[in-house]
Formats: sequence, structure tokens, C-alpha cells
Amino acid sequence: MSRSGASPSGLLRGISRFDFIALIINITIGAGILGLPARLYALVGTWSLLAYGVSAAVVTLIILCFAEVSSRFSSTGGPYLYSRVAFGPLVGFEVGWLFWLSRVASFASICNLFVSYAALFRPQLAEGWERTGLMTALVAGLATLNYIGVQRSARVNTIFTVSKLVVIGAFAVFGLLFIDPAAFRFPGVPDYAPFSQAVLLLIFTFSGFDVAAIPSGEVQQPQRTVPVALLVSIGTVAVLFMAVQVVCIGTLPNLAQSERPLSDAAGQFVGPAGALFITIVALLTALGTLHALMLTGPRLLFAMAEQQQLPGWLARTHPRFRTPYVAILITATSQLLLAVTGTFLYALTLSTLIRLSYFALTCAALPVLRQRQDVPSAQFRVAGGWLVSGLAVLLCGWLLSNSSGREARDVAIAGAVGLLIYWRMRSA
Repeated sequence: MSRSGASPSGLLRGISRFDFIALIINITIGAGILGLPARLYALVGTWSLLAYGVSAAVVTLIILCFAEVSSRFSSTGGPYLYSRVAFGPLVGFEVGWLFWLSRVASFASICNLFVSYAALFRPQLAEGWERTGLMTALVAGLATLNYIGVQRSARVNTIFTVSKLVVIGAFAVFGLLFIDPAAFRFPGVPDYAPFSQAVLLLIFTFSGFDVAAIPSGEVQQPQRTVPVALLVSIGTVAVLFMAVQVVCIGTLPNLAQSERPLSDAAGQFVGPAGALFITIVALLTALGTLHALMLTGPRLLFAMAEQQQLPGWLARTHPRFRTPYVAILITATSQLLLAVTGTFLYALTLSTLIRLSYFALTCAALPVLRQRQDVPSAQFRVAGGWLVSGLAVLLCGWLLSNSSGREARDVAIAGAVGLLIYWRMRSA
């Protein structure tokens, strides 16, 4: 079989290593970086820079676990696949079910953010039929692009990624020339609650690697490509995000009150034209993330159906385009419904809690799989893997303990619904 030939599942391995690195970066540099600098500064001030460092360290530990675990597998599914193999079909199903819901929620929240930015140019887009129409056009366009082939979709994703890196990188580098050193004051050690909340929010910003691992069945040489792409991507994103926060703190006196910190900061050191340009970039950034979520989300349903944990018709692939077209249709419809009826911040928080749960399970899978003789050997092995795994699980637990009761309740309800679906499929 050629590197770009069909995988055993019938999917086309059309995502190259470069495209896969671009996919991870595209998802990670999402909507979070457009608004979180202000929220973080309101929580902990200049100590937000330390929060970035702590969050990056936590995510790096998680990524090391993902890198080893993912290097054992070449099939579609990501964390769903890892949990199912390590802990059995029930845990795997719950991870896959909640993971898919978090992807739908993330898409809906970013879709709402896109519409909010677009409303700066046309206020009528913020409500009514124009809001619904814009969301429908977005979902339909992205779903169609995904439907007609993974190679085309991956190339479009790469274009979005390069555009993001160039523009946001230029913002960071150019903005560093205008920072005011006096803005960097550390008045006192922040309280535990706001600091831990800041780190929790940043986990969402640094996430994306988990989603990108889903379409491994369409990645060329996935057991080698996925680990390398994960490590390259987190290094690139961590440096960029830290630089953006430094620029926002150093150039925007009222950062804590800003609704669009990057645009407002650019307005300070470039002028109105710079603010307008960054607003347009924000739209492209959100659009790129939506595209990546549309690419990865349906593959979860496909993987679960392939394992007979969801109805088999969800695993159908198009005879010409070799894409999971039924799963694409179901996911796109769900994303549109939640986008039209939902809000940004709640969906973001819910998605973060779900992610931390399966992050912990994937990290715990590392030592479990090391003891198994019936799984493929790891192509990438983490030094001190047991220690790294244990620290990552403990840190995920720490962050989960800082969640509010409402989000924890709703995640539990979603998990219970998943149990009903699982037992219904088992008894069918």
C-alpha cells in the first residue's frame, strides 16, 4: 500500500505530516486567543504570564502521554480509541460520546463568536434571520468542503494555518516594539481560586492536539507522524500565545475591560486600520478553527460505528470521495442546531471539563498499555513515562476540582445519556 493509499477502514490516507502539523496548530490557535488575554488579566493581572507557563507545562505533560499512546495506533478515533483499548468498551464509548459532544459544543461556541465579530461590519447579523442564515451558510459550506474529500480539506486547513501564524506572529513581533515596561507590575501573589481558574481557561486555549488525533486513519504514517506533530505544534503555539499576552499587557492600559483585546491592542500601536485588520483576522481565525472542527468531529462517529458501538450506517464512506458522509451530515446538523440555540462561554467551559476528563484517561492509559502484550509496540517512548503519566493525571484532577457545580452536573447528565445509548446498542 502507498503512503497515501486507503486505510483498512476504507478511508483515504490523504493527510501528510506537514498538513497534520498545520491541522493541530489551526485548531489550537482558535477563538480562545482572541478573547482570553483580557479575561485572564481581569482574573490575575500580570500573573497571567505565569498562568500561561503553568498551563503550557500541564499540557506538555499531557501531550507527552498522547504522543506515546498515539504512536501505538494507526486507526481513526484518537482518545476514544485509546480509552477503548486500554480500559474496555464502556469507558471507550463514554469518552467517544462526550468527546463528540464537546466537539459539537466547541463548534457552536466559535460559530457564535464568528457571528459576533461579523456583526461589527453589519449589526443585523447579531440576531434574527440574518444570524441564522449566516450560521447555516457557514455550516453548509464547511460540511460540503469536508464531504468532497479529505485532501482538499487538509490543504484548505493548511492555508488557514499559515495565514494565522503569519498575521498573529506579526502582531506579536511588531507589538513587542511598543510595549510599556511599566505595565508589567506584580503587586502580590494572586489568590488560589482566580489563578487556578485562569489555568483552567487556558487549557481550552492550548487544546486542539486531542482533536487532531481523531482522523489518524486518514494520516500518512500516523504512528510516526502524530507524536512528532504533537510536540512541534505545542512548542510553536506556546511561544506565540505568551508573546500575544505580553503585547496585550504592555500596550493596552484597559486590557481587563476589553472585549476584543487583540483588535484594541493593535489600535493602540497601529491605529484604526490596524484594529480593523485584526478584526478581519479574527474572523479568519475563527473560520479556520470551525473548518478543523468540521474535519475532525464526524470521524468520532465514524470510529464508534466502525467498532459497532453506534449504528453501522454512520460508518458508511462515499464511494467516490472516500469520506464518512453520513457522519458528516449528522455532525453538521447537530453543530448548526446548537450554534443557533447556544452561547459561547458556557459551551467553552463545558468543552474544557470534558476534555480534562479524557485527558486524564489517556494519560492513565500510558502505563496500562505498557503492561499489555496484545497491543502494538510504541513508536515513541516517553522517558519516565510512569512519573509523567501520574503527574498529568493529578494535574487534570486539580483543574477539574475547580469547576463549577453547574458544568459538572451537565457533564454527568451527558454521561448518563451516553450510558443509555451504550446499553441500548449492546442489547440490540
